[in-house]
Amino acid sequence: MRLKSRLAKGVGIVCLSLAAAFGAGPSEALAAGQAAGIPGWLMTYVGEGQGQIALPVLQRARALYVQKASQGTIGNPCYFAMDATRPNDPGSSGGRFYIICESQHSFRAISAGHGGGRNLRGVADFSNGRRCARHFGNAQDSELTTGGAYVTAETKTSFKGYYRVAANQDAAFLRSFIQFDGVGETANARQRAIGGHAAVALKGVCLRKAPSSPYANQDGYVPFGKLVDYAGGRSNGCTSWSLGDVRQILSLVKDYPTTLYIYPEAADVSNVARAVAAGQSPARAGLYWNDACLREIGAPRYWSRQVLEPVLAQYRLDHPAPPPRPTPICEGSE
Repeated sequence: MRLKSRLAKGVGIVCLSLAAAFGAGPSEALAAGQAAGIPGWLMTYVGEGQGQIALPVLQRARALYVQKASQGTIGNPCYFAMDATRPNDPGSSGGRFYIICESQHSFRAISAGHGGGRNLRGVADFSNGRRCARHFGNAQDSELTTGGAYVTAETKTSFKGYYRVAANQDAAFLRSFIQFDGVGETANARQRAIGGHAAVALKGVCLRKAPSSPYANQDGYVPFGKLVDYAGGRSNGCTSWSLGDVRQILSLVKDYPTTLYIYPEAADVSNVARAVAAGQSPARAGLYWNDACLREIGAPRYWSRQVLEPVLAQYRLDHPAPPPRPTPICEGSE
């Protein structure tokens, strides 16, 4: 593809030190972007303000995209990036998940949820708040976001149940899940069932008699609940988007895999944590973290699977899950 060759020329020759780019001011960032081959129209979106992308995040996302395109892994004209150090604050922060289609001169920033983590009471607390993520990691069952390189894979759509849309009118809730495949730190993405989906779920589910439904079970029942939108909340480690935004993303990746780069990686988390502990400004140390979230969380922490998975395994042994309860029958369904 011509797009591949243009991007390979622009990104494949990146020789700029990322450390220098992290602490750069506007003029320095512009020069850094030009040196890295970032087109001028895209540089207008580089920054840390509303609707902008931090230069190091963009550089890494472009480099990943060009690498995979040159290998023939992908052929999509668009690629994704996410800055999980920014706040998840739909409607005011300008978004932290980026859809970039360079051949179309298209850039869009949308909201996205981060992994909520868990609080193993009395053992370890690696839970995240709704707005800013402090904890990151790649352990199985940790429900944490893992930064690094991903490629979108297959999309699976499953029926979750029915919900009320108007008086005497119900709709089937079908949620699509985009599987991510990763490398390095993110290599266990498939094992962890990490991917992307709409930030909506059915709550308060009961079983309603509906033998004519194509989704009815062998006894003629279907799940029924209340559709809850948690676009401003957290996920179980996946990337979650608003119901409106997910439609565009699904249309972009259907039959056309592409790359997703999520910042920060483990080394970024550790380096920023060390700078904070030493009383240094991450930016002055050539590091990047969103200022607003850094003030809120104090310092980030990365939990590797080698450290956390034994803790989680022991916790499961000490706190066995109760037997599953059958889904109740909806009132008046019989």
